[in-house]
Amino acid sequence: MIGDLHVTPELPVAAQSDTTPETTPRAHSRAIALTAGIALCVAGAGTALLLGGLIPAVNPMLIAIVLGALAANLVSLPAWIRPGVEFSTKRLLRLGIAVLGLQLMFSDIIELGWGVIGVVIAIVTLGITGTMYLGRLLGLSWTQRVLIACGFSICGAAAVAAADGVVDAKDEETLTSIALVVVFGTAMIPGIPLLAHIMGMNDLQAGILAGGSIHEVAQVVAAGGVIGGSALAVATVVKLARVLMLAPAMAYFGLVQRRRCREKGTNGATVGTRPPLVPVFVLGFLALVAVRSSGLLPDVVVDQAALVQSALLTTAMFGLGIGVRLSLLRSVGPRPFILAAAATGWVLLVALLGVAIVA
Repeated sequence: MIGDLHVTPELPVAAQSDTTPETTPRAHSRAIALTAGIALCVAGAGTALLLGGLIPAVNPMLIAIVLGALAANLVSLPAWIRPGVEFSTKRLLRLGIAVLGLQLMFSDIIELGWGVIGVVIAIVTLGITGTMYLGRLLGLSWTQRVLIACGFSICGAAAVAAADGVVDAKDEETLTSIALVVVFGTAMIPGIPLLAHIMGMNDLQAGILAGGSIHEVAQVVAAGGVIGGSALAVATVVKLARVLMLAPAMAYFGLVQRRRCREKGTNGATVGTRPPLVPVFVLGFLALVAVRSSGLLPDVVVDQAALVQSALLTTAMFGLGIGVRLSLLRSVGPRPFILAAAATGWVLLVALLGVAIVA
């Protein structure tokens, strides 16, 4: 991944102001701080995974974000654990996104047919382009637009976090984008099956619509289950095809970020660290897709990798949730919410057109 993910959860002010010399980083080694922060995030992730098992329709990653936000707003967390929280939201997140590649096979995508593959490419490309344009009209920052565009056009919270690692967005922009993915994606779980029923779609058409328009993989699975029949399988593969688009999208925004840094340097501004042409985590993601596609891995390894990936991303999301402060969300104003609503409608429209053309 490029540089560090710019997710630095701010712990409650009360926790910082109450810090005594005995509880400062000087009195605690970095190893202890790392261990404590990681342990907190792991504990939160474990709780989220347990709750997710009880509520299958809700992604444990989304539960983890909520639990982290509750912890940040209801409990005074000590500031000295921040290094461990940052490690979880940066390093573990990168690793989790890379391991996600083991859940994809190039052959599954190809079996969709070139028509459906073209629809997926159109959904992601037009979704990002349209959202970026609408965000500019609303006066949102470039980084905020990128996060919302990727989250709503590719694969939800994981895409938001991945894009944040490329474009170095502000904390409030990242957290707001993830919250918007949760709200609008969850609303689509009953909404898409209802729309498919009203429009008289068959399982293939409904599956393409669900996989092509809903934000999170887990949300797609939930909606596909509601539709029933073969729609679930179609929806899941279409969604995974969108996940695969994460790689070229991050490579593109990495190039744009490098250019922006170069232009800032020309103007005399602070340049910062320019990202590599292709983020390291993207290379890892593609490499593991290739490994899975080779057919060399036994099913048990793939199944265990899925558990590892879920645990890593859920741990990272709990850390991100710790950075969610109610005052922060109130301060962002209505424009990100307007863009999220517009992006949802735009991606849905592109998916509907795609269904009409290929199915």
